[in-house]
Amino acid sequence: MLLPRQGLRGPLFLQVKEAESSVLDGAAGKSKFRQQGRRVVEGQRLMQAASDIFLGWLSAAPEGVSRDFYVRQLWDGKGSAEVERDDSGDDGVYGKLCGWTLARAHARSGDRMAIASYLGKGDSFDRAMGDFAEAYADQNETDFKDFEAAVKKGRLKAVKDL
Repeated sequence: MLLPRQGLRGPLFLQVKEAESSVLDGAAGKSKFRQQGRRVVEGQRLMQAASDIFLGWLSAAPEGVSRDFYVRQLWDGKGSAEVERDDSGDDGVYGKLCGWTLARAHARSGDRMAIASYLGKGDSFDRAMGDFAEAYADQNETDFKDFEAAVKKGRLKAVKDL
């Protein structure tokens, strides 16, 4: 959809996307939102610090079948790091930014006081997360060694320098 923008240069593009039932419905129970577009929009508003002012939802019946949709401004102004091109060897800053962003989004979606009460004042959660991260890294290293061995034995094919 293309709309003229008053006082601004260039067109405004809106994207309409179909919203189906959540993949979590079977595991986490039905959403409290009957309109699936609204479910998506409410979730995005919870997770994003600043939401799209054009974000909304609607139901329509193209081809005579009622379906749920959400609408957003089609504008990709997000920045991203090209980690595959970074040869500095320092992934720490990028990793910290990703972790901070994810933590902030989750903090916005939950009850921060209940979470803080659950975690307590000690460092047991911090230590448990550190232990988990180390075990996960060890498993990744083991998996990669197994992968390399499978390539070397010809059981898998690897393509380099794409």
